[in-house]
Amino acid sequence: MKRLSVLLLIILLSLGLAGCGVTIAPEQSSGVLGQELSPGSMRVHFLDVGQGDCMLVQFPNGQNMLVDAGKNDSAETIMDYLEANGIARLDYLVGTHPHEDHIGSLDKVIQEFPVGEILLPKVTASTRTFRDVLEAIADKGMQVTTAKAGVNILEEEGLSVKLLAPLGSSYEDLNNYSAVIKLTYREVSFLLEGDAEAESEKEMLNSGADVRADVLKVGHHGSNTSTSLSFLNMVKPKYAVISLGEGNVYHHPHPTILTKLKNAGAEILRTDERGTIVFTTDGKDIKVETIK
Repeated sequence: MKRLSVLLLIILLSLGLAGCGVTIAPEQSSGVLGQELSPGSMRVHFLDVGQGDCMLVQFPNGQNMLVDAGKNDSAETIMDYLEANGIARLDYLVGTHPHEDHIGSLDKVIQEFPVGEILLPKVTASTRTFRDVLEAIADKGMQVTTAKAGVNILEEEGLSVKLLAPLGSSYEDLNNYSAVIKLTYREVSFLLEGDAEAESEKEMLNSGADVRADVLKVGHHGSNTSTSLSFLNMVKPKYAVISLGEGNVYHHPHPTILTKLKNAGAEILRTDERGTIVFTTDGKDIKVETIK
C-alpha cells in the first residue's frame, strides 16, 4: 500500500500537482536562539547545516515556514533548532528541488512535526532520498502543491510570500527547477534562490518579476553558475547570504561571485564563517545576529 501511495505521488508530481530599512551590523550572539519574536516582527533564520540549505521563517501572523532541510544527516540539527525556537507546527514546508543537500531531512521533519502545506516543484528524482520524502508525505496522507512561478503562498496586508520560479518545465539541469521565493514584509524583502542558476535568473528577469530584495540567499551556494551580473544588478541586495560547508569539495563560494557581490555593495554573510544567520525585521529596520 505504501509503495502504491508513493507511486501515485510520483505520477502526480510528473503531471502537475494539486524595501529599504535602516540596518544594524551583524553581531555574534546566541541570545536570539529561543528568543521570543516581538509582535509585528518577522524573523528569517539561515541555519548552518554544512553544505546544504535550510531556512526557517517566522511570520508576524504567528505562522512558520521551513524552506529545505539540509542533507540526510541534518535532521537532528534542524529539529533541535526548531524545538529550541518553540516551533510546534510548520504551516508551510517547501523543498526547493530534489537534491539531497536540500531535501535530505525533509522526511524526518514531516514525520515529527504537524505540517499544513507542502510545496515541491514538478520534477522527480530516482534517489532514495526523494523516495523517502514521498513516503513520509504518503504516510501522513498529505497532498503536494506544485511549486512554480505565480503561486502565492501567503498574501496578507503588508505581508507577501510568492514564488518567482521555476517558470519552465523541461530543464536539463535539475537546479533550474528550484523554487525561488520572495518574502516581503512592509518595506523589507528577502529573495531565496535555492540552487537556481543563470538560466532561471534570466527567465525571471524576462518575466518582469520584481526581484529587488534587501537580503539575497545566493543561488547554488555561491557557485559561478548562479548570480549572473544582470540578475544581481536588479536584485540590489544589502545583504548576501551564502549557505555552505567549510572546506567543501566544490570550492564554493567561487571567487568571481564574491567579487560580484562586493562590487554590488552587498555585505556577505557565510554560514561556514558565521554559523546560523538570523534576520529580524519590523518591516522597516533589519537586525542581524549570528549563532556559531
